Amino acid sequence: MSRRHLFELIQIIRNYFGEQGFLDVLTPPAVENPGMEVHIHPFQLHSVQKNSLKPLYLHTSPEFCMKELLGSEDSLDRIFSISYCFRDEPESPIHRPQFLMLEWYRKNERYESIMHDTEELIQTVMNQGQKKGLPIRPELIGKKLIKKTMSELFREELNIEILNYLEIDSIKKLLNNFPEVPVPAAELEWDDYFFLLYLNKIEPVISKYPLLMITEFPAPLSALSTLKKEDPRVCERFEIYINGIELCNCFNELTDAKEQRERFRIQNELKQKIYHYQLPTPSNFYLVMDKGLPPSAGIALGVERLLYSIFKIDNPFFY
Repeated sequence: MSRRHLFELIQIIRNYFGEQGFLDVLTPPAVENPGMEVHIHPFQLHSVQKNSLKPLYLHTSPEFCMKELLGSEDSLDRIFSISYCFRDEPESPIHRPQFLMLEWYRKNERYESIMHDTEELIQTVMNQGQKKGLPIRPELIGKKLIKKTMSELFREELNIEILNYLEIDSIKKLLNNFPEVPVPAAELEWDDYFFLLYLNKIEPVISKYPLLMITEFPAPLSALSTLKKEDPRVCERFEIYINGIELCNCFNELTDAKEQRERFRIQNELKQKIYHYQLPTPSNFYLVMDKGLPPSAGIALGVERLLYSIFKIDNPFFY
């Protein structure tokens, strides 16, 4: 596949959002806080001239800045961005230190609207890519997106109701039923035990669904998402997999400033405990939250993962 085809596919994505009334926005890559996720590691800027670290980081996502735009008085109700993000991760076919991220947000709408956007976007990229003569992976032809809750997946694959194991002691005991899953001797957090089970027993089999949306994650995995009012054991979050490759992560966005601070405090403490460093306080983002972030939904999608998982592209990456 030529570079022209790759750029044309990115233009297809831009055109889709323009046709849906979204505004293409820019955010700065150098920020005071790159994102608070425990297991995502940023790059800090270094002044070569002064041989010293700067109090700035390359963003791991444009999320904080895009939420600032949502909370502004500029009538920015639907926004999207395609930009490079930076994460200190080992390189692999689906991981690398710099990569293209697509993020979009809808103000005063729920994450069900983002579900619709994502499904339409995938179909648009496949259809228009085919028109340009690009071969789609055969297992995707004629397939529709299947939706399952995380609870359904665990019941179907392991005959377990994972929502009955939302305490550390209970999920730790649950793992005793799976001696083939390697569990470190050190004490872990709930999400670590969950992902040991998920990555070893669930993720390897979900590739049987060429297009899969997983919704309603257990509440301890809420991150920046809201809890479901009808069932607070789960959060309003979804991910999509194409041929077993995780493509995107969507939240019905948390708007409670006090709850946000508490979650970030816990995340920073865990980062210190596990990786022996902390990140600075996201002061600018807290100003946004204190001012009042409107009800919103947003999603982050790996552009290169999208192209890699749909088309017969051995290496769709840009450098």
